[in-house]
Amino acid sequence: STMAAPFAPSLGSLVLLCALAVSAEITEEEDVLVLKKTNFEEALKAHPNILVEFYAPWCGHCKALAPEYAKAAGLLKAEGSDIRLAKVDATEETDLAQEFGVRGYPTIKFFKGGEKSSPKEYSAGRQADDIVNWLKKRTGPAAATLTEVTQAESLIADNEVAVIGFFKDVETDGAKAFIKAAEAIDDIPFGISSDDAVFSKFEVTKDAVVLFKKFDEGRNTFDGELSKENLLTFIQANQLPLVIEFTEQTAPKIFGGDIKSHILLFVPKASKDFQDKMDNFRKAAEGFKGKILFIFIDSDVDDNQRILEFFGLKKEECPALRLITLEDEMTKYKPETSEITAENIITFCTAFVEGKLKPHLMSQDIPEDWDKNPVKVLVGKNFEEVAFDPTKNVFIEFYAPWCGHCKQLAPIWDQLGAKYKDSKDVVVAKMDSTANEIEAVKVHSFPTLKFFPAGEERKIIDYSGERTLEGFTKFLESGGKEGGAPAGDDDDEPALLEPDQAQTSQFNLVAKDFPFYFSALSQVT
Repeated sequence: STMAAPFAPSLGSLVLLCALAVSAEITEEEDVLVLKKTNFEEALKAHPNILVEFYAPWCGHCKALAPEYAKAAGLLKAEGSDIRLAKVDATEETDLAQEFGVRGYPTIKFFKGGEKSSPKEYSAGRQADDIVNWLKKRTGPAAATLTEVTQAESLIADNEVAVIGFFKDVETDGAKAFIKAAEAIDDIPFGISSDDAVFSKFEVTKDAVVLFKKFDEGRNTFDGELSKENLLTFIQANQLPLVIEFTEQTAPKIFGGDIKSHILLFVPKASKDFQDKMDNFRKAAEGFKGKILFIFIDSDVDDNQRILEFFGLKKEECPALRLITLEDEMTKYKPETSEITAENIITFCTAFVEGKLKPHLMSQDIPEDWDKNPVKVLVGKNFEEVAFDPTKNVFIEFYAPWCGHCKQLAPIWDQLGAKYKDSKDVVVAKMDSTANEIEAVKVHSFPTLKFFPAGEERKIIDYSGERTLEGFTKFLESGGKEGGAPAGDDDDEPALLEPDQAQTSQFNLVAKDFPFYFSALSQVT
């Protein structure tokens, strides 16, 4: 039998193949462009302003975003906008994902003016309106000029929140401060008008800034000296509902804001006294506007169980209240009474604002056999007496049950315990930091290793040497000198994230402040 000659492409056919590869067709699904490595450049040429979502087919957060993303694409298309939305399956298009530093899903980037080099990370909300407003802010004027009543009316009608500056003369310092504020806020549309008919339609008699919203009191008028800072404070205090439900959609608004103190009501939405609890919560919220965000979390929802766990709560303990502050350190507070009345909530929040509350630190109960094994088991309740025992040198691993690096370390840590089990003055111990908190040590990544040398001065030394039996032994024998210097090992798992989660670019801001919520928000490669 004769074998067919292998296909030998002529130069002409090679050129043709290349040409085909370059102009690969761009298909659309529900107004969203489907991009691949072969048509990415082409898409940027054809659509200079393009928002690209890098997703994974299995990612729940991507699925939740899909209908809103498509809706945003449709809204822009219907308006005849030149802004397009696109998506890339990052599990298939690994080269593109790598090129743009995609580490989690969804990662959304905005390519402006056909520029491929430094796209801007999309960081606003996950509803169609949020997406459209953010894109318009990025491409158009910070505040739209409203010359007719109908323009002002539709700006208000089409948006959950809109801000209008009423200025007879748009060149005044006040008007300029208004534009500066408009430039600083991504996800709310701004309008500016000097039109008499617009003034009278909204019953405005002198220069003013008004925030219109589809909830609570419907409209807030700025009162005070017109400066960018004052306007931002005013908008921040009024742009969110008095009470917000924690959901995937509202999360970016909750974290992205400047209000870093949050009171959380964990309550089953289906319970018969839900409305009563909410009325009390809302009543208390009025006095803390702009100071504390009032958030409620449906304690029956599966996705929210990690959050309950983080606060040491069980489903059956709800309804319950907790307060958390996200300043430099995350600190939690628990009310003294479990009865949820407006009065109790106001008392609790007032004590917090006045700095009179003591942080609430979680602890498990002391296990009966905590000191049976060579590696001692510490919890919040026995930490102090063991770690700060002036006669002992105590070496402690702060771990998370789900953390991969901790699991790798476990057998070595056990060997270290065995090595020192008969020592008079060395104690090797471990503590589950997801269930126990202590004032003296704030854990930001797992595992964290700290040494508490003997003596009265309550010293704490970080261990950052090699995680080997030899490294640990050297460290202990040198009294915490060798291996106590930074070794640049920074790839540990951020505290309170799901197993082996790297931080997602999408929510880096959130992660920094609020790792526990964050873990519920981004599914990572």
